[in-house]
Amino acid sequence: MDFTSQLLELWWVIPLLFIAALLKSPSVKGFLGELYIRGSAKYFLDKSIYHAVHNVTFETLDGTTQIDHIFVSQYGIFVVETKNYSGWIYGDESKTTWTQKLYKKTYRFQNPLHQNYKHLKTLENTLKISSDKLHSIVVFVGDSTFKTRMPSNVVTAATYVSYIKSIKVPMISSAEVQDILSVIQNKRLSPTFSTNRQHVRNLQARFDGTIPMHCPKCGGSLILRTIKAGERAGKQFWGCSQFPKCHYKMQKK
Repeated sequence: MDFTSQLLELWWVIPLLFIAALLKSPSVKGFLGELYIRGSAKYFLDKSIYHAVHNVTFETLDGTTQIDHIFVSQYGIFVVETKNYSGWIYGDESKTTWTQKLYKKTYRFQNPLHQNYKHLKTLENTLKISSDKLHSIVVFVGDSTFKTRMPSNVVTAATYVSYIKSIKVPMISSAEVQDILSVIQNKRLSPTFSTNRQHVRNLQARFDGTIPMHCPKCGGSLILRTIKAGERAGKQFWGCSQFPKCHYKMQKK
């Protein structure tokens, strides 16, 4: 059998390699994580009690804020922030950044509880509701392991449904639930690619070039880097800590 024939027989390897590379992409991994959260909620949360709204973007004074998942129920409003990370995760509720250790590399990312706090305040102001009716939850999807003691509302994808169901103190009437859902649908921006793109632009506009923030593509932290060669040598830019898995970068102002 000649070389050309061998290549023709192995044509099916090419799409498999493409799919394997695609599944390693941070944006695809994030999308799959979101699908997992949606799917598990659909099958394990009673839809007559927990009303799900996904990928919610609101306008704010400084641009926009985007909430991964909201579950409205008589037991309160559950605001879910998802993070798709592998490796060991170290976190402290009071710290600005948390740490991911993947193989021999260490990365820092924004404290997701602090990130979700803005979502809570946005909902509180939008819905004109008291903060005690809002429940913050951070869900880690992916192959990650907590190496420090986490707050009870920082959970894995396998346990987040149980956490939601564990809160059983009624605080919102059935009529209020419907009113809240109506306000969310009326106030949210259209869940389109254009809205997502504008949200990323708003993040960039808020960024002043001095305070690192999380990558809008994969959630990793942004690191100040310096170009070492070429006509732009010496210039600085913010690059994602997940490089080379994530190639997001932003020019330093």
